Amino acid sequence: MGLPQIIRVELSSESAEYISVTQVVVREIPLVELVEQMLGTTGKDAARVRDILRRGSLVSGASRFRWEGWDAEIESVAALLANLPDAEPTRAFLPERCGRAVLRGPHARIELAREAVDARSWAALMALARDPHYIEYSYRERADLYRVKLSPQALENLRAALRNQIRAAALDAIDLLVER
Repeated sequence: MGLPQIIRVELSSESAEYISVTQVVVREIPLVELVEQMLGTTGKDAARVRDILRRGSLVSGASRFRWEGWDAEIESVAALLANLPDAEPTRAFLPERCGRAVLRGPHARIELAREAVDARSWAALMALARDPHYIEYSYRERADLYRVKLSPQALENLRAALRNQIRAAALDAIDLLVER
């Protein structure tokens, strides 16, 4: 028996609050999308993915996914995983394809979407990202992840370019996400 294409999933929040009443949302999502949520923890391990599909429950970030679990054939799961992208450490960074950047620091995470930043500031950000290091393919983000470590001078240049977004945040790296 093959894998279903669409899964009926109950989504709820796993936010850690003292008292929290969260609404459960029922959605029909493609199986591939559900599996991509798993891959951050399981990697492309068909046996682990199969176990989660059987269990019918997954916590990913602040969300809990629940569905009616089933016994999937390991060959079908392996075939599904084979069609998903793999990390490509030799993949060149193409700034024109970069759609998001995440400014990182010990206590900061500032996400910037290309369309939310003015063109001059985005160009300055991409100029700092001349030679990023490939990190991984992020299934959750559906993008290749590259990283640039910031020197003190690069941080000052970044602050000058993005004054309003990053005034005093302690930053040490930029993660760049490039969708395939």
